[in-house]
Amino acid sequence: MQLQFDFPSNLNADKFIALLSDKASIELSGRQYTIKTYYDSFDWRLFKNDITCEMNRSKSTSLLSLKHLKTDALIASTELKDVPSFSHQFTSEIISNHLKPLLEMRALIPVCTVDYECFYINILNDDNKTVLRLIIQQHELFNNRLIVQPIKGYNKHTEQLISLITNEFDCVPAKQPTLTIALKLQGRKPNDYSSKLNINLDPFMRADIAVKHIYSHLLKAIKDNEQGTIADTDSEFLHDFRVAVRRTRSGISQLKGLIPDSTNAYFSEFFSWLGQVTGNTRDLDVYLLDFEHYKNSLPESMQKDLDPLYDFLLIKQKVTQKELAHHLRSQHYLTKISEWEQFLKEQAPTTVITPNAKLAIYELANQRILKSYKKVLRTGSEINEHSPSEALHDLRKLCKKLRYLLEFFQSLYPEEQIKAFIKHLKELQEVLGNFQDYAVQEHALKLFSVEMLNNNTSANTLLAIGVLVQNLDKLRIEARNEFAERFTEFKQEDKQHAFETLFSKKLRPTSFNISS
Repeated sequence: MQLQFDFPSNLNADKFIALLSDKASIELSGRQYTIKTYYDSFDWRLFKNDITCEMNRSKSTSLLSLKHLKTDALIASTELKDVPSFSHQFTSEIISNHLKPLLEMRALIPVCTVDYECFYINILNDDNKTVLRLIIQQHELFNNRLIVQPIKGYNKHTEQLISLITNEFDCVPAKQPTLTIALKLQGRKPNDYSSKLNINLDPFMRADIAVKHIYSHLLKAIKDNEQGTIADTDSEFLHDFRVAVRRTRSGISQLKGLIPDSTNAYFSEFFSWLGQVTGNTRDLDVYLLDFEHYKNSLPESMQKDLDPLYDFLLIKQKVTQKELAHHLRSQHYLTKISEWEQFLKEQAPTTVITPNAKLAIYELANQRILKSYKKVLRTGSEINEHSPSEALHDLRKLCKKLRYLLEFFQSLYPEEQIKAFIKHLKELQEVLGNFQDYAVQEHALKLFSVEMLNNNTSANTLLAIGVLVQNLDKLRIEARNEFAERFTEFKQEDKQHAFETLFSKKLRPTSFNISS
């Protein structure tokens, strides 16, 4: 395993080599200028799994390497000219196989670039045999780094070198990966974006101030994903963009009496429009992402017949994506999103003018969560085997609203308990979501078949789509049948009691002032 050490600030490569040559027999085997670009997904999926993806370009070669973040040990490497956007596009099977389960649908994007000069040194014994290899990375903007690469059977030489460089040259074991240091110099840090809500609220914060804090967090998510959505970098940018929009819409519709009604209505209309203009592209993204699953659900003899459907969907996605990009560049969008941002930045009035503004956010959260929860229980209990599909769809929307409330206010409650409730709700949402998705996809595929029929699509392809529709219909029926069991689990008396107990608790203010 290779070891890494940082030079003191006054030690450069030439000086180190000169000092080392007085203590050992060395050979400078190479020296080259290198530009290293680190790649990761926008949401840091590689970093979260302690992996770095590095593209090293020098005069002689361009080498992409996957390494362990903490040890810098090599996992795999391949020579290539350009870095593909997606894991499945790598010609190197070992690289592709490592990246696919981590990145999934996300694109690789450059997150940081470092340029440095590399010195390759061999340490020789009396027989002129290499017993240890060293690499010096000489940087301009931060301390130089020494990489020690031991050779099996020569552990004593490694120990002697480490003792020398630490005791006499003042080198210290590297504590941070180069990537972390370089990001810090650029004013960034790893994991600076996550799609998960992480909003910390003071329970006695005035409700109108707290809700602006929530909306500001969601606005940041919208703006973070804006350019990636326009550029269609990968499908998750639009997904996260839409989730932030949906959460905002849900907040505006459920957390009323906190901002003026006219303001509420004005921005409610805007975010409703934004949800509509992003919907078609997202639906087509999902069909494309699920396409391999669609194919695999068919008999093997029919799978290739479905390929024209992929081409058809891809063309439609490109058209709707272009329309979506136009909407997000439009003056309408830019003006409204700017107005929303400006509204959220405005200082809260000292004298409240809306009915719920002066409530402590903890009190408001309790009220709204309990109300939403009871509505879910009441609506779900009314559904039976004769209820129309719309009843399950309505319940799904209610569950989504409750989920958003729980996520908005989760910092106000004990983490273990709130996460348990969210988990139970997710399980119910999953079966409702599957039921709705299968129904929507089944309907969409029927419409696509009509369009493709008019385009002289082969009978075999239309037959394959027909079988796929039948498969989705079976899955929809299975999800419908599963609902009763899942809802029975969700509404168990002990769970209801625990839920209502948690969200009925009263808190006593300490040094907080709910009017501020």
